[in-house]
Amino acid sequence: MVEFALPANSRIKQGKHWPAPEGYSKDVRTFRIYRYDPESGENPRWDSFDVPKDACGPMVLDALIWIKDNVDSTLTFRRSCREGVCGSCAMNVDGNNTLACTKGHAECTGKAVNISPLPHMDVIKDLVPDLTNFYSQYATIEPHLQSVTVVPETEWLQSPQDRSKLDGLYECILCACCSTSCPSYWWNGDRYLGPAALLQAYRWVIDSRDEETGKRLDNLEDPFRLYRCHTIMNCAQVCPKGLNPAKAIAELKKMMVERQT
Repeated sequence: MVEFALPANSRIKQGKHWPAPEGYSKDVRTFRIYRYDPESGENPRWDSFDVPKDACGPMVLDALIWIKDNVDSTLTFRRSCREGVCGSCAMNVDGNNTLACTKGHAECTGKAVNISPLPHMDVIKDLVPDLTNFYSQYATIEPHLQSVTVVPETEWLQSPQDRSKLDGLYECILCACCSTSCPSYWWNGDRYLGPAALLQAYRWVIDSRDEETGKRLDNLEDPFRLYRCHTIMNCAQVCPKGLNPAKAIAELKKMMVERQT
C-alpha cells in the first residue's frame, strides 16, 4: 500500500511558549503564531505568546505589534496602513484569510488565536508569504486604460451609469486573501490567474473608457488562465472588502461565449 507523508523538513514542530512580561495584567490571551526562518535550516514551529488583554488594541495586528515590541523583536510580518486599505497584513487567522488590522481578536472564540501566513504560498519568513507570482500574474492583465484612438488631453469622461459598473471591482486592494483561499489556485497557481487577477481583468474589460476589450479577452482565452475557476466561492467568503470575484469571473466567461455567437 502506498503511504504519503510530508517531507521531514516541512513538519511543523512545537515551539517556545512566551509568558507575559512582569508588571502586566494576568488576564491574558494566547496567540499561537507560525514561525519559520529558512536561513536557520530548522523546521517551522508554533510559538505561543501570552498577551495581556489590557496592554494592546483590539485588533490582531495590535497584538502582533505588541509582541514584536515587548516580547520577541524577531517576529516578522507585513503591515502599513492599519486601516484595511493597503492589504499588507493579510494572513490566516483561525483558519480564515483576513486582514490582521481589521480582525478583532475578541472575534476569535478558541482558547488560542492561531495565526499563520497566507496558505499555499512560499514563506519568506514567519508571516510573510512570497507574492512574486501573484503580482506577476496581475501585471499580465495590463491593469491600465488602453486606447486605440487619441487619448483626451484633459479628463476622460464617463457617464454615471458606466462608472457604476466598476463598483464592487475597483475596491480590490490586492491583499491575496481570495486567491490563496482558492483550491483551484492551489493546484494550478502557475497557470490559473486566480480570483484577484481575474476580478481586476473584468474591471478593465467593462470600463467604458477602455478600447481593447477584444485584446483583453484574447489574453484570457486559455484552458487555465480563466477556465480553472470551478465556482467554489471561497474567494467571495473571505474577501475583507466584501467583493465577489466569482461573479466577475462568471461575467468574463459569459462575455467569452457571447463574442463567439
